[in-house]
Amino acid sequence: MEISPLSHQVQASDLPLEQLAKNQHLNEEQKVGELSRQFEAVLLRQILRDVQKTVIKSNLTPQSAGHEMYQDMVTTQLADGISRSGSFGFAHSLQQELTHQVLNQKKSKEGVVEN
Repeated sequence: MEISPLSHQVQASDLPLEQLAKNQHLNEEQKVGELSRQFEAVLLRQILRDVQKTVIKSNLTPQSAGHEMYQDMVTTQLADGISRSGSFGFAHSLQQELTHQVLNQKKSKEGVVEN
């Protein structure tokens, strides 16, 4: 019986931003796509936190340190889930714009400029 070795493909979504830029196994489009998605998640996280501030506090809901930490984890996961689904759409627009800029930058280095 022969067992083939595992081949693990590096996914852009598996890498933190610090390692994303330096990774040589990913092309520029994958890097820009993941960067855009993570930026969208940060933006969504901020929006969701600001929305939660407008909720009227009540004595019926507990307001402990544990509750605050739990609420922060829920907000983080919700923002990440929305950005991964692509339903917000900001990451896609940002990716298109950044990809266009990267391509123009490469062309200008080669001596061809396009708008």
